[in-house]
Amino acid sequence: MALRFEILGRFNRARAAQLILPHYECQTPLFMPVGTQGTIKGLTTHQLEDIGCQIILGNTYHLALRPTSELIDELGGLHKFMNWPRALLTDSGGFQMVSLLHLADITEKGVTFQSPVDGKPMLLTPEESIQIQNRIGADIIMALDDVVKTTITGPRIEEAMYRTLRWIDRCIAAHKRPHEQNLFGIVQGGLDPVLRDICVRGLVERNLPGYAIGGLAGGEDKDSFWRVVAQCTAALPEHKPRYVMGVGYPLDIVVCSALGADMYDCVYPTRTARFGTALVPEGVLKLKHKAMEDDMRPIDPTCDCMVCKTYTRAYIHCLVTKDAMGSQLLSYHNLYYMMKLSRDLHSSIVEGRFPEFVCQFLQKMVMNNFTQTVISLSIASYYNITC
Repeated sequence: MALRFEILGRFNRARAAQLILPHYECQTPLFMPVGTQGTIKGLTTHQLEDIGCQIILGNTYHLALRPTSELIDELGGLHKFMNWPRALLTDSGGFQMVSLLHLADITEKGVTFQSPVDGKPMLLTPEESIQIQNRIGADIIMALDDVVKTTITGPRIEEAMYRTLRWIDRCIAAHKRPHEQNLFGIVQGGLDPVLRDICVRGLVERNLPGYAIGGLAGGEDKDSFWRVVAQCTAALPEHKPRYVMGVGYPLDIVVCSALGADMYDCVYPTRTARFGTALVPEGVLKLKHKAMEDDMRPIDPTCDCMVCKTYTRAYIHCLVTKDAMGSQLLSYHNLYYMMKLSRDLHSSIVEGRFPEFVCQFLQKMVMNNFTQTVISLSIASYYNITC
């Protein structure tokens, strides 16, 4: 098998595991930074290794446009092309049905995009998505699903869910490297618990190496989001990894981990860095704010990353308003924060400290924030944790 998943510790539904992939042995819960075209903007692969990154996510649609999957394959696969020795995951291209909706036409055959590069049409079928991912060579590849925003209601949600189930069979049939690459199916169904249940049962019947929960973090309220995650993780196989797609807010990662999820990805930590915002235990720190102009403290005095050990808030404030180096330093810090959060979640579950960890995390996060306080108290109550 190309994947092994061993649970090392639990607290209620939360679990810490070892995920063994062809290129790396990972520890879960884990966060995957998004390198859409084989790069995390502003950072080298050596820096990503230094901060403890285990898996990088690449995007099938964008890599197929340039440099093209044929060229990547010719040059030895994406691992070699980007000089990355650890694990890779490629998204199927399905998310572009939402992000490039104005350029997409969705039918039973597949989705036709108008290229944002040269305007030419590109038909992405389930078979073509898998063939591209087979050439790219990632450790985990994703089935092409029919993705719709969670804020959409009506028959389109049901249509997308059933199409996702029909497409998974086409993806399985097209997959030519099952002993080297692990195909994950994606649970769709919007916020409808009946549709989600049908999709989960249909995917589990296919006995895939792992499963993702898709179509969330698209504008729905937190309660609805977490309820769908709770429903899906409860129904997915205990002995296989569970991946909640598009999730990058630290609070959501802690909650979803408590609900039994293992893997996450999002552009949030690096995108917010490019806007001058750092992730800190209390929430966020806006380095562009004038108050940072003469602040000689590190971003986070408790952080051991290279940026916090070397530079002051005042220095980074100067950079983020004038120089690209500022966003690079903040991207490094923010991803370090996410990797440390993942490690802390893992160790707290293995060592039997998960309730204490959640309590401490929430106490720091809710300082001077009434809304977060209400949310956090409801979380603590849900998990019977006294803070």
